[in-house]
Amino acid sequence: MTIRTESELLDALGNNNSRLVIDKAAVPNTASGQLLSFWRAAGQPAQAAIPGTTPAVPTHATLGAPDFTQQTAPATSHLGWMHLSSNFNTQTIEIHDRIAHMGGLVLNVTTAQPITGLDLAPGALNPPADRIGAADFSDVQWFLEVYADGGATAANATIAVVYNDASTGSLLALAVGGTLRAGRMIPLTPLIPPADQGKRIRAITSVTLSANTGVAGNFGFTCTRQRTACALFVANKGETFDAVAMGFPSVPNGSCLMYACLTTTTSSGTIRGQGKIVHG
Repeated sequence: MTIRTESELLDALGNNNSRLVIDKAAVPNTASGQLLSFWRAAGQPAQAAIPGTTPAVPTHATLGAPDFTQQTAPATSHLGWMHLSSNFNTQTIEIHDRIAHMGGLVLNVTTAQPITGLDLAPGALNPPADRIGAADFSDVQWFLEVYADGGATAANATIAVVYNDASTGSLLALAVGGTLRAGRMIPLTPLIPPADQGKRIRAITSVTLSANTGVAGNFGFTCTRQRTACALFVANKGETFDAVAMGFPSVPNGSCLMYACLTTTTSSGTIRGQGKIVHG
């Protein structure tokens, strides 16, 4: 049954949990205030593969995701405890469920690059509803994620989307020149035009660059549901986060947990720690 009481939580922390071990190398070549993905960082969990051009729904069994024991209803899983440290001051480590992703797009062509099937609607990719959350897709976030550095020539990307009401449109232009670095995750929600404010992105159908940046690079689009965030204030000092501090977020079966960092300097820094997904 679902964990409902403090005593049940304590029992799960001691006797019914899946352990998380985190030891990820730094992601370099960034700037303060940028969001970086540890999906491709070396360490533990293992370095993940770059997604292909065909959109996919990664799971707990995908290389790069921490595995955990799958539950049989009515039992559920939640993040119950984390202990994290970074070698930099004032870092925020975000934990996301990576719901859908694709890669293999390039930064050195100006023709439209179509994307087929990167759609959360029923009948398309079909991610489980409990991983998506709200039916209007308001619980999910979309990102342009960079897997290999692009070129320095100035260029803008026009991204075509489908919204939750099935209407279509394009996001505001996104600057992709100036050498986008591997590991960057650029949020797309702030690029929804004023005329479409209040809508939620359901699908991404193409991207078109205004100019050749000079290097092919490799990028794609990623959809996540953020589960929690842990603020670290002092370099090399571990911080502990209990279930209440993290909001006791659910971890549905199949969740592909990943880590990201909101940077305060030119690197993500290394992150180390451990945690427990509790079951009950």
